[in-house]
Amino acid sequence: MTAHVIGDTSVLTGRSLRHILRSPDTIITTAVTPIALMLLFVFVLGGAIDTGSSESYIDYMLPGILLITIASGIAYTAYRLFLDLQGGIFERFQSMPIARSSVLWAHVLTSLVANLVSVAIVVGVALIMGFRTGASFGAWLAVAGILILFTLALTWIAVIAGLSAKTVDGASAFSYPLIFLPFISSAFVPTDSMPAPVAWFAENQPVTSIVDTMRSLFSGQPVGTDIWVALAWLVGILVVAYFAAAAIYRRRFR
Repeated sequence: MTAHVIGDTSVLTGRSLRHILRSPDTIITTAVTPIALMLLFVFVLGGAIDTGSSESYIDYMLPGILLITIASGIAYTAYRLFLDLQGGIFERFQSMPIARSSVLWAHVLTSLVANLVSVAIVVGVALIMGFRTGASFGAWLAVAGILILFTLALTWIAVIAGLSAKTVDGASAFSYPLIFLPFISSAFVPTDSMPAPVAWFAENQPVTSIVDTMRSLFSGQPVGTDIWVALAWLVGILVVAYFAAAAIYRRRFR
């Protein structure tokens, strides 16, 4: 049974990846906005922002930019899922001896691959712009693990949007709040520079602990309790979104 699910998922994931390879503009578009934000903040606004640390501003803000990259990219997952639903592909799969879960997992794994490629492009541009890190190989693995968990969590939210949306615009519009959430966190400025109510929200929302953990890993500093808070948020969101998406999928094709 497990081999059947894995085999079906790999075939359907290959199908989705081929669609992306035929139109790589989705990956390029996903990377353009974060790169533009980096250029804006580093070369226009960065000199006027006091982060209270000696590190360069691009080192400070890159973790937040990477999260924005992923939040931008998962909108395409909801979009592709919605188009498959509208095109009747899901109904066709229902009539075939295919594991039901493999249909959704194919979209999720495609999102993971596409978003990690976009993240690699953004990191490459950041290095050209002056980003430097003393992170060890283990720290890079930890950063990669956090980004993978973040992508999976947001992608399952995208699956919910794709399954529930009534229009193609509605399928992708859900990502807008996720894209702007890093701006109300420690991603670009320290939270203690914000008004008290905004600072309270920024300090207690998931992006701040994730960004602070990645920043510490990049700089080779101890991560403290931030990493456990970040993992709790990520795993919690992932589990809730996964079961919610699975329930919606079962109800829709019952």
